[in-house]
Amino acid sequence: MNMKKILLFLTLLTGMLLSGCNDSFLEKYPVTSLTQENAFRSYDNFKAFMWPCYGMFSNTAIATSITDVGRSSHYLGDVYAGFLNQRGASSQNKYAFQTVTNATSGNGWDFSSFIRRVNLMLSHVDASDMTEAEKNHWKAVGYFFHSFWYMELIDRFGDVPWIDKPLDETSEEAYAARMPRFEVADKVLERLLWAEENIGDAAVYNKKDGSNTINRDCVRAALSRFTLREATWRKYHEMGSYDKYFTECIRVSKLLIADYPTLFYGTDGQPAAGYGEMWTSEDLSKVQGIILYHQWLETIKPGHACYYEHTSSHDIEMHQGTVDLYLCKDGKTISHSDLYQGDKDIYSTFRNRDPRMYHTIMPPYRVKDGKGDYTTWSYTSDPADREYIDLMGANESCSNPGIGMKRLPGQNWSASLVRRVPNLQGGAQYTIEGKKYGPHAYVACRSGYYVWKNWDNWEENYNAARMNTADKPVFKIEEILLNYAEAMCETNQFTQTVAGETINKLRKRAGVADMVVAQIDADFDPNRGKYYPKGNDNGILVDPILWEIRRERIIELMGEGFGFYDVRRWRMAPWFVNMQQKGMWISKSELGTLTLLNETTGTSDGVNGSMTEGYIYLFNDPLKEGKGWLEKYYLYQVPLEEIALNPNLTQNPGWE
Repeated sequence: MNMKKILLFLTLLTGMLLSGCNDSFLEKYPVTSLTQENAFRSYDNFKAFMWPCYGMFSNTAIATSITDVGRSSHYLGDVYAGFLNQRGASSQNKYAFQTVTNATSGNGWDFSSFIRRVNLMLSHVDASDMTEAEKNHWKAVGYFFHSFWYMELIDRFGDVPWIDKPLDETSEEAYAARMPRFEVADKVLERLLWAEENIGDAAVYNKKDGSNTINRDCVRAALSRFTLREATWRKYHEMGSYDKYFTECIRVSKLLIADYPTLFYGTDGQPAAGYGEMWTSEDLSKVQGIILYHQWLETIKPGHACYYEHTSSHDIEMHQGTVDLYLCKDGKTISHSDLYQGDKDIYSTFRNRDPRMYHTIMPPYRVKDGKGDYTTWSYTSDPADREYIDLMGANESCSNPGIGMKRLPGQNWSASLVRRVPNLQGGAQYTIEGKKYGPHAYVACRSGYYVWKNWDNWEENYNAARMNTADKPVFKIEEILLNYAEAMCETNQFTQTVAGETINKLRKRAGVADMVVAQIDADFDPNRGKYYPKGNDNGILVDPILWEIRRERIIELMGEGFGFYDVRRWRMAPWFVNMQQKGMWISKSELGTLTLLNETTGTSDGVNGSMTEGYIYLFNDPLKEGKGWLEKYYLYQVPLEEIALNPNLTQNPGWE
């Protein structure tokens, strides 16, 4: 039985509803509100009650969650980080332009859903009819979910109340002060380590819980993620006491790497096919390196991320600054690679680059109408127009569904073709071999770099565009490889051997030359980023090797929501967020209603400006506007209603 089928057991909880007062930030529910005499007695009682906790992996408070609309979840974390941008002219990064509004409620401050459910379950384990081994198993599962949510709480707020038991109206903890982050993190680590040691053997408990449920590998994956985040946060925010977290990250990551030695190379035959297919597979149980995943079942609606990327509503794109992060196939930066052909032509921009770029951004092409029905197409006479069609594979069917994973030309779910990329929103009418075409509403962007990470042609759409059939990863070995590489570098243990065990495994699958540690010096990337210690507005250049490891992380995990966690723990948010976002280089004649960027002023050249070509204007330069990242943004604002309800709560610095 898989985790989604556990939903069937929810019927066992009929009449087991909770009641209580909702007048505080904890929404306290007394234990006495359980109405079934046999509640929490059997193994199946616990399994059914804990099923809703799997909703944590689709909860939009967690930026790495995959939900039905990407811009509300996994993409948004990378938008806030400054890696990606939204299409709209008024969709500038709220952290860059200081438009973050006061949080009256919500903001991810939630102790009343998952935390309450876990604590309630844990309070009944010892009195149940289960065996000691089964009791330990459910304690471990409870500790996992409790810890996973607390990871998010401390990443958002730093200090938070520690709630580890069900509360009633008389509980002092209901009005507890915020516990220091140090103490909370240590408690989370303690619980995860206990869970790792005591969770049931997968060989036995997969038969009880399902093959795609929380097991020891999931606990270790959470440990790897948490310990790296906490170690680097403590280091770069100058809090100290981070060594044990690096040590644990290295230990647990090594165990997972040994257990998942093989990466998925895909089936489609495209460059970096495994990288792309991981997000478009109907059955991730057959994919190497997957530790836990959102499973599609025909009877339970999953997210419709693929469908959404085919429509006019999808507004996630990449800007030139992030495009420039992608290496060339020889493993060198665009500053030094002989393979780089510049960015003054979009075909050249993509040529000889890391193929993960093609799986994240739709590459350029042009086609013309075919004979007969409007859904057919044919090649133009220019070989350059089909370069990336040949690379990604031709969409030969123009049907719904199409054939293959990422195929060109693009089409929406009505089989209407996009005849060229870039397909600029508001772009000028264009001509292909004597016939005029206008921009399409779908697959449209302002920057010229349309994000299509979840796109595939074969996936069938159901239920009024709200169901697609692809599974989505939650934990995978690729992240663990990156965690291990970063932790080893931070502890001065990163060698060529470690590079071979981590970074170069990812590059081999992508078709990019190996990282050679001895070749990485201060000049390897003249544009490497800076981190900003508190009080240092000038910043300090990141160590060259560490920068390359971070670059690999950004590229491999692009569009998965990790960005905002990473730039804050590295204290690199100003480097990425304050960057002026601009689109591709283009002739003014192709712009239509769009305009060019005047890089001197940091503003638009205007419709009637003198420039004839340049980068597409997206947004003003935030720094030239006197804006930019603020120190207070490293932590979220504690909602004002929560402080009003609990006078013992304090506000984060800068939000007072």
